[in-house]
Amino acid sequence: MAAPSDVSAAQPAGSRTTKIAVVGAGAVGSTLAFAALTRGSARTIALLDIDRQKVDAEVLDLQHGLMFTSQAHVIGSDDPAVCEGADVVVVTAGAKQKPGQSRVDLAEATIGLMRTILPGLVEVAPDATYLMVTNPVDVVTYAALKISGLARERLFGSGTVLDSSRLRVVLAERCGVAVGNVHAYIAGEHGDSEIALWSSASIGGVPLLDWVPVGGAAPLDAAVRAEVHHEVVDSAYRIIAGKGATNYAVGLAATRIIEAVLKDERRIMPVSSLLDDYHGISDVCLSVPSLVDRRGVTDTVRVPMSDDELAGLRASADSVRAVQKRFGF
Repeated sequence: MAAPSDVSAAQPAGSRTTKIAVVGAGAVGSTLAFAALTRGSARTIALLDIDRQKVDAEVLDLQHGLMFTSQAHVIGSDDPAVCEGADVVVVTAGAKQKPGQSRVDLAEATIGLMRTILPGLVEVAPDATYLMVTNPVDVVTYAALKISGLARERLFGSGTVLDSSRLRVVLAERCGVAVGNVHAYIAGEHGDSEIALWSSASIGGVPLLDWVPVGGAAPLDAAVRAEVHHEVVDSAYRIIAGKGATNYAVGLAATRIIEAVLKDERRIMPVSSLLDDYHGISDVCLSVPSLVDRRGVTDTVRVPMSDDELAGLRASADSVRAVQKRFGF
């Protein structure tokens, strides 16, 4: 009998099926694989990690739950060949963020890792769409594009999809409505300079800036919106301080992005991609509402922005671009 993580078992026999390759079997990578398995996102889920003992253990643990999920095939290895034939390659590997450490502090080590692993990944999975989840995701995504030579559509970052979910959760709690009734985006850097796009946000079809509180909730005035934004920006630091890493929500967010690609959903999501004259912003990877389908990021959506929001987006671009230059990009 083949080992549970046998690379040769990279694709089940039979007709063409979808395959996700997850690079990095740490907290985020293993949680992402679990989320994809339970959601039935793909027929094959492959884990790649330099720690063979760790990846074998994660694969075995996931396999033991196959009775309770949609039919799937879970494999893993320390050999990049396990990613062969992947439709989507998700890169979660990178330096671990420590309490009090900014995302930018992680950049140097993580970019060095991308130089090491990306060429081999592109070699075994040349037709895949690449999703970067490693922080600082905007700078890493820009560096990965330069290192890999892939088209901007086919390699992009998870960006502020998670931040936007955090924003919607906080707003739903403040307004006393279901999260699904809130539509709002965080844009810019996935980090301290990110901005909330209040001008295009809505609750139950009502523009957020016109929202009349229900059930005794406080009005969403400028002071409350500032509190909400601070809570969103600060939330990752609070989680890291309490348990060492964020993993559940980011695993779900990344899985949802993957599904938008695999199912050709043409879903609008605030992923991080290389911008070209987006409100005058170019040559930087930032999150703005973007169209995601089987080809990757195929377009950006120019949502309404106030002068302050546009100024904030441009300031965020300058901040990320400054870090890029620091590392020679």
